[in-house]
Amino acid sequence: MRPDQWAGDDYADRMADTPPGSPAPPPLAPALPPSGGALPRMPLRRLGWRRVLALAGVVLLIAACAVYMLFVLGSNLGLEALLIGLVAAILPVPVLVACFLWLDRYEPEPLKYLIFCFAWGAFVSTAASLTVNETAAGLFKDWGLPQALTGVLVAPFIEELTKALGPILLLVFRRREWSGITDGLVYCGLSAVGFAMVENILYLGGYGYATGADQWGPATGFRQVFAIFITRILLFGFAHPLFTSMTGVGLGIAARTADRRVRFLAPAAGLLLAMMLHGTWNLIPTLVQATGELVIFMYGMVALMVPIFFGMVGFAVWLRAWEGRLTERTLPDYVRAGWLSPPEVAALGSLGRRHAARVWARRVGGDAGLRAMRGYQFAATRLALLRDGMRRGLDRKAADRERTVREERELLEAIAAYRGYFVGRDPQAPVGVWDGQRYHLRFPDGSRRAVDAPDSPVVPIPVVLAPPPLSAGHPPPGWYGPPPAVPWGPGRA
Repeated sequence: MRPDQWAGDDYADRMADTPPGSPAPPPLAPALPPSGGALPRMPLRRLGWRRVLALAGVVLLIAACAVYMLFVLGSNLGLEALLIGLVAAILPVPVLVACFLWLDRYEPEPLKYLIFCFAWGAFVSTAASLTVNETAAGLFKDWGLPQALTGVLVAPFIEELTKALGPILLLVFRRREWSGITDGLVYCGLSAVGFAMVENILYLGGYGYATGADQWGPATGFRQVFAIFITRILLFGFAHPLFTSMTGVGLGIAARTADRRVRFLAPAAGLLLAMMLHGTWNLIPTLVQATGELVIFMYGMVALMVPIFFGMVGFAVWLRAWEGRLTERTLPDYVRAGWLSPPEVAALGSLGRRHAARVWARRVGGDAGLRAMRGYQFAATRLALLRDGMRRGLDRKAADRERTVREERELLEAIAAYRGYFVGRDPQAPVGVWDGQRYHLRFPDGSRRAVDAPDSPVVPIPVVLAPPPLSAGHPPPGWYGPPPAVPWGPGRA
C-alpha cells in the first residue's frame, strides 16, 4: 500500500459523506511529513571493495596524467607562457560546458561522471595523444616524410579514440546512467572540451606568447595570443566537440538498444565518422599550406564543416525536446495503474511546465515544497527511463530484471514521499481525487462533479490519488512482456 493511498481513501470517504451545499472539507495532504522533516533521498549504491579499488585506480590514473601534462607543458613553454596560455584557454570552457549542461536539463547526470569525462579528456587523452603524436612525428622525420602528415594520419585516430574511451568506460560499467543519445553528446562533449582546453594551452602559450615574446618581446606575444584566440577558439572552438559528438551519438544508440550487434556497430560507426571528420579538418590547412590556395580553406569551412556543425546543433536541440517528452510516452502506464494522475504526467512534458510546477510548489509548500518538487521531477524522469528500458528489453539477465523492479519500487516510493510535501496544500485549487479513470472534484460551493481526463491535460498540479483499481488490461510496475491474464495492482511486484 502506498503512503498516499490511506489519505486518498480517507479523503474520498469524507467527500462522499459530506452533504451537498455544506462547506468543503479542508484539503488533505496525504502522508504529510512532520514540520521540518527531512526530504526523502534517492537510494544510493553500496560501495563494494572492487568498486573502491576501481575508483581509486581511475583517480590515480587521471592524477598521474595531469602531473605528466603539467610537467611537459611547463618544460616546453616556461612558467610565464604556461600561465598565460592556461588563463586564455580556460576562458571559453564555462560557455562550452554550459551548452552541454543545457542539453541535460531533463535528467541531469551525476556531477562525478561529468567531472570524470572532462578530466579524462583534459589529462588522460592529451597525455596519450601527445606521446603517440610525437612518436609518429619522429618516425615520419626518420623516414623522410613530412611531419605534417601526423595531423592527418595519426592525430585524428589516437585523439578521437582516447577522448571516447572515458565515456565508453562509463557505458560499460554504468550503462544505467545513460538515457540515450543526449547523454552520449554530453559525456563525449565534455571529454572533448577538456581535451581542447589543454591543447589550446599549447597553442596559445607556445605558438602564441612564447614564440612572439622570444622574437619581438612580450607585446608581440600578447598580440599573437589574441590572434590565435580569435581564430582558434572564437571561430573554430566547436571543432573537437563536433568531432567527438559523432562518437556520442553511437554510444547513445548503443545504450538504449537490446540488440548486441547494434551495441557494437553503433559506437564503432560513430568513432570512425569522428576520425574521418577530424582527419578532414586537419587535411584542409595542410592542403592550403602545400598549394598556397586559400580557396581550399574557404570551401572546406563553408561547404563542409559549417553545415555539419549547424546540422549537429539542430539535431541536438530536436533530440533534447524529443527525449524530454519521454515521460509523456511512458508514464501513462502508471496513470492507468493508478500510481500517477494525468496532470502529473503533463507537468513533466516540458521545461516550461516543470518550472510552473516548481513555482506552484514553492507557493503552497515553501522551500521544502520546491525541493520536493525537484526531487519528484527527477525521480519521475528516472522512472520513465526505467520503464522505457523495460519496453526495449535492455535487461536480459534475471538478476538485472530483479534489480530494475527493485529500483522501480524505490522510485515509486520516493515519488509518493515527495508528493506529500505539496499535494492538497493549495486552497485556491478545487479539491480532486483521481481514481485512475476520472476526477472527482469538490468545489467551494459544496458541489461535486466527476470529470473525465482531457486528452491533453496541462494542469501542473498533482491531485490526491484514490486506491488504484485492479485492471487486467494494464501492466503493473515491474512486469515485462504482454499484459497478464490475471488482474494486477501496483501494490504487487
